[in-house]
Amino acid sequence: MEAEQQQQQEQGDVFNSLSIPLLVDDEKQHLQDSHPSTGLADNNSDHDDDTGTTTSFLKTCFNGLNALSGVGILSVPYALSSGGWLSLILFFVLASAAFYSGLLIKRCMDKNPDIRTYPDIGELAFGNPGRLVVSISMYIELYLVATGFLILEGDNLNNLIPNMGYDIAGLKIGGQQFFVIIVALTILPTVWLDNLSLLSYISASGVLASAVILCSIVWTGAFDGVGFHQPGTLINWHGIPTAVSLYAFCYCAHPVFPTLYTSMREKHQFSNVLFICFTICTITYASMATFGYLMFGSEVQSQITLNLPTDKLSSRVAIYTTLVNPISKYALMVTPIVNAMKKLLPYQYNKRICALLISTTLVISTVIVALVVPFYGYLMSLVGAFLSVTASILLPCLCYLKISGTYQRFGREMIIIGCIIMMGIAAGVFGTYTSLTDIIKHF
Repeated sequence: MEAEQQQQQEQGDVFNSLSIPLLVDDEKQHLQDSHPSTGLADNNSDHDDDTGTTTSFLKTCFNGLNALSGVGILSVPYALSSGGWLSLILFFVLASAAFYSGLLIKRCMDKNPDIRTYPDIGELAFGNPGRLVVSISMYIELYLVATGFLILEGDNLNNLIPNMGYDIAGLKIGGQQFFVIIVALTILPTVWLDNLSLLSYISASGVLASAVILCSIVWTGAFDGVGFHQPGTLINWHGIPTAVSLYAFCYCAHPVFPTLYTSMREKHQFSNVLFICFTICTITYASMATFGYLMFGSEVQSQITLNLPTDKLSSRVAIYTTLVNPISKYALMVTPIVNAMKKLLPYQYNKRICALLISTTLVISTVIVALVVPFYGYLMSLVGAFLSVTASILLPCLCYLKISGTYQRFGREMIIIGCIIMMGIAAGVFGTYTSLTDIIKHF
């Protein structure tokens, strides 16, 4: 039973579109090699505060900010451009819904002290099918986010160093495709690593990176001649699904919340942690969306860094900061997938060799997808609509209704959760349809 619980935790601890290390108090916590991307030691099922839960309030806040801060900040100006100024109302509604669903995850974990991972919540609510649905949705999200990293790197490097296309054996490779392949070759050795502890701490720069990018954008607009003068449109109904999908992508950290909660010393403070993290990140995202839209209007691209003048220092700082994070985070995205696939192999196979083959195959497959579907905005919109809405809005609500039994009684809580579920379904259906339609149109 203990081995089975450890295996389940290994499958569930590192599910997040932006995997992060958990900062813990060194004098009370030892890092586990089996959890390199979270830095989280094995916690006893009774959650004894003296043995496994040693993360302070401030460190948990930092971890939560790392989880919520990521490359989504690059796309919010494009999302605002797609939906118009009034789409900011939907942004704040979605942020509130995501915050509330985070609170529901905490309540689910309070119901059973043995819950330590997001798949555990799915299993408690709906048995093995629930665990399977939660796990698959997170694996697919990790895979597509890793693919998006390659597209992002290729786009920005091609913007910095244009005209880098080559003809190889009669096959024409454009600059963006060339840089996708180069970045993949650069990243490949990091995917082979057994211990990702150092890399995971480098990837914890999400908060700093978001702050640097935002400050660089503001500086470019205020002092480098771009200015904040684009009025924009009030609302664009056709672009609302895309806007909501990209907004949802910004709040896809829910799968890591159980890990944050489990590691926290004072668990009753977790609601305050969520409030602080969501407030800071929402202000940051809204500021970036507003400044970016005022600077470039309807001309803003799916990654705002592609609009920046590359001859300005502030612009280069933003672009270089954008380039560093995906390279450090790519391995953390695919490692949970590799570990899950390894567990499906018979014991007689050499797990080390199989891991190398699996990780290499995953990298090659993401390169192929990035080359075939090189549309960062549309791909991230699809992730936000189909996967982020599912994992961060719908599943927490459905699991809580089942675990708490709230669905059996009609009241204020049931009405709130019902409205959130209906909003999530509408955003998921229309956003997924719009994203797939946009991708198909560009082939």
